[in-house]
Amino acid sequence: MAIEIERKFVVRDEGWRQFEIGCAPIEQGYFARTPLVKARVRIFGDNGYVTLKSANAAGLMSRQEFEYKIPKADAAEMLRQFSMESPIRKVRYDVPFEGNIWTVDVFQGANAGLVLAEVELESADQSITLPPWVGDEVTSDPRYENSSLARSPFTTWSHG
Repeated sequence: MAIEIERKFVVRDEGWRQFEIGCAPIEQGYFARTPLVKARVRIFGDNGYVTLKSANAAGLMSRQEFEYKIPKADAAEMLRQFSMESPIRKVRYDVPFEGNIWTVDVFQGANAGLVLAEVELESADQSITLPPWVGDEVTSDPRYENSSLARSPFTTWSHG
C-alpha cells in the first residue's frame, strides 16, 4: 500500500522561479468521488495515469494513494468521456529547497491566479524549512484539494 504524506502552501511570490529545475503540463479530471475515495485520470507531460486516493481525515496530511500508468491516448479519451467536471489544467514545476524537491503548481483556466506549493514527506513528523516564497499552509483546507478545485474553481471564490 502506498501512503502519500504531503504539506501544501499558497505561494506568495515568484521567488521560486529562479530555482526551478523542470516543468510539465498537467490535465486531470475526476470520474468518481465518494466519502472514502477519489478517482482521477491525469495526463502529466507525456504520460497518462489513473489514481485512487483515500479521503483526507480532517487535519491529517497523509492518505493512501494508488497510481497506475496508462497510455496517454487512453487518458485523453477517459478525460473526454468520464470527467465529472471540466478538467483541471496546470503547469507543475520542480523546485529544490533545503534538501527537498517542492512542486509548484501554477493553475490555468477556471483556477487561474492560484499557485500552490507542495512538499512530500517521508513521515508526518518530518521537519522542513519553509522557502521564503511560500505563504499560508492550506494542507487541512479542503477547498485547495484538486478535486474541490474541479467542483468549485478558484475564480468563483469570493476573494474580498
